[in-house]
Amino acid sequence: MKRQRFWGILSAVAIATLMPMHAAHAEKILRVATTLADVPLTTGQPSQGGEGARFIGITIYDGLINWDLSKEKEAAKLVPGLAESWTVDLATKTVWTFKLRPNVKFHDGSAFTADAVVWNLDKLLKRESPQFDQAQATQGATYVAPIASYRKIDDMTVEITTKAPDSVLPYLLTQVFMSSPVRWEEMGRDWAKVASKPSGTGPWILDKLVPRERAELVKNPNYWDPKRVPASDRLVLMMMPDPTTRVAALLSGQVDWVEAPPPDTVPRLKQSGMQIVTNVYPHIWPYQLSFTEDSPFKDIRVRKAANLAIDRDGLVSFLGGLAVPAKGQVNEGHPWFGKPTFEIKYDPEEAKRLMAEAGYSQDKPLKVKFLVSTAGSGQMQPLPMNEFVQENLREVGFDVEIEVMEWEALRARRRAGADAPENKGGHGLNNSWGYWDPDIGLLGPAWSVMRPPSGYNWGGYKDAEADKLAAQAKVEFDPEKQNDLLGQLHARMVDQAMWIWVVHDLNPRAMSPKVKGFVQAQSWFQDLTPVHVD
Repeated sequence: MKRQRFWGILSAVAIATLMPMHAAHAEKILRVATTLADVPLTTGQPSQGGEGARFIGITIYDGLINWDLSKEKEAAKLVPGLAESWTVDLATKTVWTFKLRPNVKFHDGSAFTADAVVWNLDKLLKRESPQFDQAQATQGATYVAPIASYRKIDDMTVEITTKAPDSVLPYLLTQVFMSSPVRWEEMGRDWAKVASKPSGTGPWILDKLVPRERAELVKNPNYWDPKRVPASDRLVLMMMPDPTTRVAALLSGQVDWVEAPPPDTVPRLKQSGMQIVTNVYPHIWPYQLSFTEDSPFKDIRVRKAANLAIDRDGLVSFLGGLAVPAKGQVNEGHPWFGKPTFEIKYDPEEAKRLMAEAGYSQDKPLKVKFLVSTAGSGQMQPLPMNEFVQENLREVGFDVEIEVMEWEALRARRRAGADAPENKGGHGLNNSWGYWDPDIGLLGPAWSVMRPPSGYNWGGYKDAEADKLAAQAKVEFDPEKQNDLLGQLHARMVDQAMWIWVVHDLNPRAMSPKVKGFVQAQSWFQDLTPVHVD
């Protein structure tokens, strides 16, 4: 990214016209520049991927189960949310009982009860229910896919039955958010109206929404967990998909915090006294590959060659050290890494040999098309990164076409599956990926039964050994045994070069020196409740 372009934007950007003026008030305000182009869906199940869940999902809402995001030096763990406890019937391993937290109120003052849980599951799963919302159902489809039935036992107890034994259900329920039935009634049973005045149980309450510009949240002083009542009075979330605009806003004092600062701006940010915060977390920047009949990536030689063609150390240097080279879907040292025999590294000569064996070379290149985004949740710096990879692949015999689109459009293409008409001719999809739970990280992408819309297997990958290991891990409730199975599955994914894995990013953020209280969790999600500006 050219320095001249950066400073041109810094001098020209008129971000002040976007920002509400609160100087005359005593409010403690935290202003965050997100990478998003639009405000995520606010009615309960947010759009815009993991960043939507981070800024709208876990702020306004709670799940039955939440994440503990208070620790910097260990991976985030599941903790009770709106359910104080949960158990699974050991005989069937399909019937789960959730004991709900008493005395929890929605933002509108109505009580959170078992009826509200059933009502929220109906809005996602039961098309004949008055509150069914296709927009939310689309966003929440993968999280509720295992559920066969559910019922109220008493006012504070809910039973959920899965279609088959499913040990990862608690992870999925962290992203099934509970919105208020009373607010829906108040807004004339119209979800479009609810969007401007939603009611959850979370630590923040939506106060203002300007589409494609900003969302303003105010603290919920009556939040059920007094330790997480926000330290700031107001959280202003700015939609700024352009990275240089975000940095310009921080340097000019128009925001306090920016997501994903461009690596070439980090020295200037540090020189200006800004904080640069990073941490390891379960995340990968890959290319999901198509295995449709016309995809050249059905050939394992081509897949391995693509993985060996990428100079990851060079890319990490290009990114200013804000990433680490990937050796697979999960990082080395992770309990699920296993013992793969195919080593993902930079070996262009071996890549050329494999491409030649498959019938391709620089003189006779293999034409492929990758679908990529301009920005988005966890996409890092997608355009320059894709250009870097494009050049690496060209050197070993690939001719890569890049089709660029907005982030939410890319997510829609992912949810459709590689065999959907709109994805015809697309051989790979650059969608950053988390592995904070087994379903999202390994089972969903590798198991052939997990095709969209109920799963994450975009490309239609099908391998008998992977299917066997995924099926076993899904029903293994002993954590150590499950980790062993997941390690075997990951090794199989790597040995089959299922995707092209590039780098793990370090979740960089830049913020004003006046920002205090932030603990960067080893998670895609982050807790903004303790954060304030001095």
